[in-house]
Amino acid sequence: MAVPQNKITRSKRNMRRAHDALVAGNPAECPNCGELKRPHHVCGACGHYAEREVVAQINEIDFEDEDAA
Repeated sequence: MAVPQNKITRSKRNMRRAHDALVAGNPAECPNCGELKRPHHVCGACGHYAEREVVAQINEIDFEDEDAA
């Protein structure tokens, strides 16, 4: 079983972890609707990517009609 020969001090441990922090995302504004979206991803609000619609959005879903059928 591996056991460290010497104790790693808090300073050395924290210096090693200096680059492990999470970085914030880089949101971009959708050219169609103006909502913030992740770069190189389809806009979740309007379904556009690169100024063209790639995902049709459903505005309202009427669950009552589906239950009656």
